[in-house]
Amino acid sequence: MRIKLFPTLKDYRLSWLGRDVFAGLIIAAVSIPIAMGYAQIAGLPAVCGLYGSVFPILLFAAFSTSRQFIFGVDAAPAAIVGGALATLGVEAGSPEALQYVPMMALATGLWLLLFYLLRADRMVDFISTPVMGGFISGIALTIILMQAPKLLGAGAGTGELPELLRHLAGACRSVSWLSLSMGLFALILLRAAGKWFPRFPMAIVIMAAGVVSTLVFRVQERGVVLLEAVTPGLPPLFLPDFSAVDLTQVAGRGLMVAVVVMAETLLAENNFASANGYRLDDRQEILACAAGNLAAGAVGCCPVNGSISRTSMNGQYGGRSQAVSLTAGIAMAAVLLFATGFIGYLPVPVLTAIVISALMNVVEAKLAFRLFRVSKNEFLIFLAACVSVLFLGTIYGVVIGILLSFAAVILKATNPPRSFRGMIPGREAYYDLGKNRYACPIRNVVIYRFCENLFFANAKIFQNDIEGSVREDTKAVIVDASAVNSIDITAADCLERLAESLKRRGIRFYITEHADTVNAQMRALGIGHLIEEGAVRRTILAALKDAGIPQPCPLEVPEGMENSPETARFLPAEEENTLEEFAWAFGAEAVREIEKTVRHIMAGIHGIGDVEELAQKGLRQRLEYWHSLGAVDEDELLRRIELHLDELPGNMASNRAMVLELIEGRRRRLREQLRRESWQELRHLEQSREKLERRLEKQDPEAVRKWREWQREGNAGL
Repeated sequence: MRIKLFPTLKDYRLSWLGRDVFAGLIIAAVSIPIAMGYAQIAGLPAVCGLYGSVFPILLFAAFSTSRQFIFGVDAAPAAIVGGALATLGVEAGSPEALQYVPMMALATGLWLLLFYLLRADRMVDFISTPVMGGFISGIALTIILMQAPKLLGAGAGTGELPELLRHLAGACRSVSWLSLSMGLFALILLRAAGKWFPRFPMAIVIMAAGVVSTLVFRVQERGVVLLEAVTPGLPPLFLPDFSAVDLTQVAGRGLMVAVVVMAETLLAENNFASANGYRLDDRQEILACAAGNLAAGAVGCCPVNGSISRTSMNGQYGGRSQAVSLTAGIAMAAVLLFATGFIGYLPVPVLTAIVISALMNVVEAKLAFRLFRVSKNEFLIFLAACVSVLFLGTIYGVVIGILLSFAAVILKATNPPRSFRGMIPGREAYYDLGKNRYACPIRNVVIYRFCENLFFANAKIFQNDIEGSVREDTKAVIVDASAVNSIDITAADCLERLAESLKRRGIRFYITEHADTVNAQMRALGIGHLIEEGAVRRTILAALKDAGIPQPCPLEVPEGMENSPETARFLPAEEENTLEEFAWAFGAEAVREIEKTVRHIMAGIHGIGDVEELAQKGLRQRLEYWHSLGAVDEDELLRRIELHLDELPGNMASNRAMVLELIEGRRRRLREQLRRESWQELRHLEQSREKLERRLEKQDPEAVRKWREWQREGNAGL
């Protein structure tokens, strides 16, 4: 594979430069407190966070194919490393920590380089959104709880949720009220500005206000902690002492961090790329992450990662390329060389508020609510990933998150959509008996549709469903395998046992509708004799004929429906519904959606000059939604438009009769077309019209009354 350098600067436009430079300066300024805070969480002096905001960012920008993503010292790797130090009994800021942490960054870079060589970017496809969202939210909540005591004037917490809560409770016993007030006021301003003025650099204003409070009011003398002063100069080169660390621990924790960096960065990058209409080279993104982490280790920093919060900020300020990262890295180098003096005047509670505000944006609350509404199982997976991080720590959270991703895949495959099928009188298709109240089982036949590949984890469910559906009078079991693309040896054995069991009971067994590749698999797995014995048929109809089921198929019609076969022709989107394609697409919302379409069409008619223009352009050509509708749905759409003719613009209202004639003309052409093509469909359309009139009389009698008046007026004028 050819490695591309600075790919986002290809075809760069000079008009982007102003916004890119401005966004880069904002990112650099905001990164000062965030990077220093995360470096402390990782167990390093705060200045190391600034070191990690120069060369790692520049190297990432050199390889990244993402136009917007910002790299640097971030929450997840810092928390994993900080937790690892606590597990190893290494004190934060100690000489031992100064060896362990950069070496973990180097190990992370080497693992990522190996992932790049192994083309491991595909692994991310197996980490689901609920798992990653829960994992990231758990990390963000953990760091918020770590940082919260600093608002009270105490030090940062460490450990998992129980330890963090105990530390927070202890900090509440000796609160610095000035520190708390400054932190809360800064946090409120940041949240308000983020909501009402998202492009305003409030973090910079708050930092400046913090420096002023130190210089003018000397808040440090009243219990407010300040940041450590930073010695000017670029970062020195880190020289590892291999005898001072446990290399097994370093490699193991580096692997954990590398997995998190790869997964979080690639998932977030792809989200931003999709939202902004460009594509990534996922493999090269892993190389960019590896280069950034190797650079971080080389300057004595902790592992680095893509920053979701700073990337979002980059988007707010209109950054268009990695020129933003280049600007941010150069600006941070300038700060280290010439402007470190002000850092020692920054109040810790103000910087903590900036960090907490950024982390609050990372917590996936919206995703949690969305999952709760649409999928309780995925919500529980999200919750489990989040809680595992909070209670067990980030390292176990990574492992549990990956296991949950695979568990989600397995659970979905082991409990696939499946249904028993029947027929609706007058139709030839096969419908889900559980969802279509007019569908009836075929007498003496079980039709079973299985919507998943058949393999060891779901073969038992397949077998139990069929065996549980068989009755004493059952003559044939037909499997609709149109969604089955593969089977394994366990499933093959299951099919063979099931066929033999049913045969002993005098029941014919068929597999139908599947691709021919499944037949090849059956022969390879040793059950090709089922094909030779006639158990494999191309269609359900062929299986029914082979089983001796007469045509049309005898149905088990429920009591009370014997004399109303025509009523059963229509899908139950609502009572006596005539909609077909809308009902299939929107279910219970079909009527509301077709009314929305009518409104859209009426709005389009308002843009037409007059009736002559409407006639010349033709309704069918003018109205965009109709190209995908069947005759029954188009006929109903036209009928509903007629009921809205009182909404015509002034230039057409006086010619309502002509508009009505245009619409009725289209309905007549539909009828004539069906008369030529299919008398069955014509009869179907006429029956649908009768039902439609009854429904409209119930739904909107006033509109129907007006329509009849317009018709009489039109007929009187002829």
